[in-house]
Amino acid sequence: MAVVRRTAKGIWDRYSASDPGLLRLMAGLRTVGAILLALAVLALLGTSVTHLVAGAMTAMVATFAIQEKETRGQAITLALGLPVALAAISLGALLNHRVVAGDAFFILLIFGAVYSRRFGDRGTALGLIGFQVYFVSLFVSATAGKLPGLFLTLTVAFACSAVVRFAVVPETPERTLARLREAFRARLAQLIAHQIDLLDADAGSSDGPEKVLDDLRRSTARLHEAALMIQGRLEEGTRDAAAAALLQRRVADAEIAAERLGVLLLNARSAERVETLTLHLPSAPLAMPRRAQIGQDAGTALRRDLRALHLLVVRLVPDDHGTALPYVRNRLLGYREEQGLPQGSPAIQDCFRAVGEAARAISGLRLAVDGAQDEEYDSPEAARSREEFEAEEISISGEAAEAEEEEPAGLRRPTTRAAVQVSVGSALAIVGGEFLSTQRWYWAVLTCWVVFLNTASTGEIMVKGYRRLVGTVLGVVAGVALAGAVGNHTWAAFALVLLCVFGMFFTAPLSYALMSFFVTAMLGLLYTLLNTYSLDVLVLRIEETALGAACGIIAAVVVLPVRTSHRTDEELGTVLARLRDVVSAAVSQLSGGPAIDLVDLARDLDTALDDLRKSTKPLTHPIAPLRARRQTARYIVALLETCAYHARSLAATAELVPSSKSVAADARLALAGRRITHNIDLIAARVRDEETDGTIESGASIASMLDSGGHEVLRTGSVAFRVLRHLQRLDEGIVGLARPLGVPLAAPDESGAAASRGA
Repeated sequence: MAVVRRTAKGIWDRYSASDPGLLRLMAGLRTVGAILLALAVLALLGTSVTHLVAGAMTAMVATFAIQEKETRGQAITLALGLPVALAAISLGALLNHRVVAGDAFFILLIFGAVYSRRFGDRGTALGLIGFQVYFVSLFVSATAGKLPGLFLTLTVAFACSAVVRFAVVPETPERTLARLREAFRARLAQLIAHQIDLLDADAGSSDGPEKVLDDLRRSTARLHEAALMIQGRLEEGTRDAAAAALLQRRVADAEIAAERLGVLLLNARSAERVETLTLHLPSAPLAMPRRAQIGQDAGTALRRDLRALHLLVVRLVPDDHGTALPYVRNRLLGYREEQGLPQGSPAIQDCFRAVGEAARAISGLRLAVDGAQDEEYDSPEAARSREEFEAEEISISGEAAEAEEEEPAGLRRPTTRAAVQVSVGSALAIVGGEFLSTQRWYWAVLTCWVVFLNTASTGEIMVKGYRRLVGTVLGVVAGVALAGAVGNHTWAAFALVLLCVFGMFFTAPLSYALMSFFVTAMLGLLYTLLNTYSLDVLVLRIEETALGAACGIIAAVVVLPVRTSHRTDEELGTVLARLRDVVSAAVSQLSGGPAIDLVDLARDLDTALDDLRKSTKPLTHPIAPLRARRQTARYIVALLETCAYHARSLAATAELVPSSKSVAADARLALAGRRITHNIDLIAARVRDEETDGTIESGASIASMLDSGGHEVLRTGSVAFRVLRHLQRLDEGIVGLARPLGVPLAAPDESGAAASRGA
C-alpha cells in the first residue's frame, strides 16, 4: 500500500510540476462544469437545440472572461456581466437584418471592448462579454421574436457559471497560492533529480548527456516560472504583507540556491570550468563537458548528498516528524561552515558548499510555510541558520511603495492604439467577409479580434495570425471526422463539445495553435447540432480565418504600427535598467551600505526579462525570415539570462550581510562594481538612441581591480570569492552584449588605464 501511495504521489508531483497551481486544470474544469450545468438546466426546461447552443456558448464566455483574483471582485463582475450580455444580444437581434447599422454598431462595440482594457480586469471582462455575446446572437441567428427565450437562456447560463465558480469548483487566492507553493516544491524536486542524473550521465554517450542537459535546462526554467507565478499571487493570497514578503524571499532563496548548484555541478564536470552557462532560455545551447572530472569517492559522496537534498524537498510537508530528516538537514547545513566537508578538488568542494546553501534555503522555505519544527534536533549549524532566518524576518517591515509609471496619453496609450487598430481591421474584415459569405462573415471579424489579444507589436500579431490559421486548418480536418462520427446524436455531440472546450482551455497557455484546433473542431460539432453543417462551411471557416488574420496584420502595419524592433528595444532598455539597479544595490550592501529590499529588485529584473523574452518571440520564431537577426536575438537574451543569474546570486549573498554572522561586508567590493554599472549605462544609452562619447571598459579582471592585500579574500569557497566570481561573469556578459548592440569597446591600453583609475 505504501508503494502505491508513493507511486501516486510521484505521478501527482509530476503533473503538479507541469501545471503550476493547477491553473489550467481548474480553468478547464470550471468552464466545462458551467456548460454542463447550463445544458442540464436548459434541457429540464425543454428548450430547443438552438437555445442549448446559445446557453453553452454564453456559459463558456461568462466563465473564462472573468480573470479577477478576489472572490468578491469576481462576483461583482459576473453580476455586471449579465445586463451587458442581455443588452448585447438584444442589439444583435434587432440589428441582425440591418446590414449597415449592424456593421457600424459591431465596429463601435469592438472599439469599446478593446478600449475597456484600460480599466483593468473588470473592464476587460465586460468588454469581452459584450463582444462574445453579440457574436453568439449572430451565430444562432437571433431575432426580436426569440429574445424572451434567449433572455432566459443567458440568465440560466450566468447563474450556472456562478454556481460552478463559487460552489462546485471554488477558487480563492489562498488556495491558488497554496497549490503554487506545492508546484514550486514539485519543480524543485524535479530539478534536483535532474542534477543527480547529470552526475550519472555518461559523457561519452551520444544521446544520454544531451537529454540530461535538456531536462536540466527545462526544469530550471520551470522552477523560475513557478517562482514568478507565486510572486504574482502573493498580494491577494497572503493577507499579511510581512508574511508575503517573507515567503517571496524564501522562494527566491530556494530558486537561486538550486540554480547555483546546477551551474557548479556543470563546472565540476567540465575540464575547462565554464561558468557562464544559461539554464533558463529554452533555445540556449548547453554542451556536455568533454569528460567527467569528479573522482569516484567524491562522486559517490556528492550523489549521496544530492539524494539527501532531494529527500528534504520531497518531505517538505508539515506532517513529517522524527529524527532522520533533521539529521540529514544538519549534516548538509554543516557544509556551509566547512564542517565535514568531503575531500576533493576546489570545484567539487564548491558543489558540497552549494548543497549546504540549498539545504539552508529549503529549511527557510519550510519555516516560512509551516513555522518552526524539529528545533530540539538542531545542530549548532542549524541553530545558527534558524537565528539568521529570525533576524531576516524581523528586518522585514511594512509594504514597499510601488512607483506609478506615467502612462502615455492619447493615441500613444496601448489600449487606445489597439482599439483603433482592431476597429480598422474589423471594418476591413467585415467588407471582405461579406464578399466571401453574407451569413458567416463574422468569422473574419472574430479572427481579427483575437489576433490582437495579448499582443503588443506587429510581429506578435503576425505570429499569432499564423498560428491561428494552422490550428484552424487542422481543426477543420478534425471537425469533418467528428461531425461524421456523431451524426444526429445530439448528446454525443455535446459530450464531444465539452471535451473540446476542456482541451481548448487546458492547452491555451501552452499553444495557441492547439487551442485554435479545439475551437474549430468544436464549431464543426456546433454546426452539426444546428443542422447547418457541411464541408463547405468548414472550408469557408478557413477562408474567413485567413482573411481575418490578413486584415489584422494590415491594420497593425498601417495604423499606428508598433514595430517589433521598437518593442524589443523598449523591453531591452527596461531589463538593462533593472539589471543595473540590482547590481548597484547588491554591491552597495556588500560594501557596507544600507540594507535594501534586494528581493523586490531581483524580481523586477525577472519580470522585465520575461517580458523581453516574450517580445522577441516573433524574431526567434521559425517563420521569421531574417536568420541572422534571429540568432542575434537569441544570443542577447541568452547573455541577459546569464547576467540575471549572477545578479540574483549577488543579491542573495548581499541579503545575508545584515543578519549573518559568517558573511561580512567588504568596502573594497564597491570598486569592483563601478565598471559594470558604467558599461550597463553605456549600453542602455545606446539602446535608447542617446548620444554618448563613452566606450565599454574591459581588460583587467574584476579581482585584479582590488588592492593587492586581498589575496586572502579570494580563498576558494569564501563569500568574497563567490561575490568576485559573480561580478567577473557579469562583467564578461555585459562586454559580450556590447558587440551585437554596436557599442564601441575601449582599446586595451585605455581599458587598463580606466581600471587603474577605478582602483
